[in-house]
This record gives sequence, structure tokens and C-alpha cells, in this order.
Amino acid sequence: MEDREILLRNAMEHHGAAVYRLALCRMQSIQDAEDVYQDVFLRLLDQEASAWDAEHLRAWLLRCTVNRCNDLHRFRLRRPVLALADLPEMEAEADGGTELWDAVARLPEKLRLPIHLYYAEGYSTEEIAGLLDIPAATVRTRLRRARNRLKDSLGGDDHEEERLSEFDGAYPAPRRAE
Repeated sequence: MEDREILLRNAMEHHGAAVYRLALCRMQSIQDAEDVYQDVFLRLLDQEASAWDAEHLRAWLLRCTVNRCNDLHRFRLRRPVLALADLPEMEAEADGGTELWDAVARLPEKLRLPIHLYYAEGYSTEEIAGLLDIPAATVRTRLRRARNRLKDSLGGDDHEEERLSEFDGAYPAPRRAE
């Protein structure tokens, strides 16, 4: 087999699920997620990626997935389409997703994406910031806002919640300029 084909097979085997989950989270459509998945791996064939390590390859694939999803969103803004599920005679049955991920799916995209990358993919806030080209503080703010919305929509309790970020909340006291 050719080196590119081996690279593609290994990338699809090791990182394909992460690419698909991210595409599904962003696109909210199985068909669109499959299109993004295919496009991302076709773009990998055009790359000279044989010298990349596993983490670089994963980051490139996820960044490419985000970019391709953004491309499709821009395309849809210019050419709106009607989903088949929106047609009365072709209503799709709701799949048996969990209540939590259904609530996550209802979040706005700018809150949904950091939640997905943090919890489903295991990225740190700094890594998410790099993938989305936003400051790490913005990622932490969006995670907090998303958690609060999820707590409200799922009827969370008023007990002190466990900190879920990598920071323990013990921020150093601000220094005064002398």
C-alpha cells in the first residue's frame, strides 16, 4: 500500500470517531456530518502529513473539521435549504439520545462547541482556545455559561456545584502596581 493510504487508514481508525462527533455536534445533521467527515479525510490525502505525530494529526483533523463546518454554514446562509425532517410527511423519529446531550444540542453553537470539545473530546480550555482561535478566558466563560444553561434547563439543584474546569477556583490575589 502507498504511504498516504496507510496514513489515511490509520487516521480514520484512530481519529475518525472524534471528527464525526465534532461534525455532528456542529452540523446537527447526520448527513451533513458524514459529508464533513468525508471532506476532511479527502483533504488529509492532499497533505504531506507523514511526518506528523499523533497529536498534531488529531489537532489538524479537528481544526479542518471546524473549518469545513464553517464553510457549510456560510454556504447555507447564502442558499437556505429545508431539512427533510421539517417536511410533515417525512418526519424523522427521534432517536433515543440522553436528556443531557439533547439539552446540549439545544445550546447555541458558540456554547455547544466548547462543551463538546471539553467533555466529549477531552481537550483543555487552552487547547480549545487554539482550535477555535479565541482566548482561553472566553472558552472558560462559554463553558460556565453553557453549564448554567444546562443546569437551568435540566432542573439542577442549588447545592454548590463541583468545579469542572482544570482550575480549582483559587485564583491568586491581584497585585498592586508599586
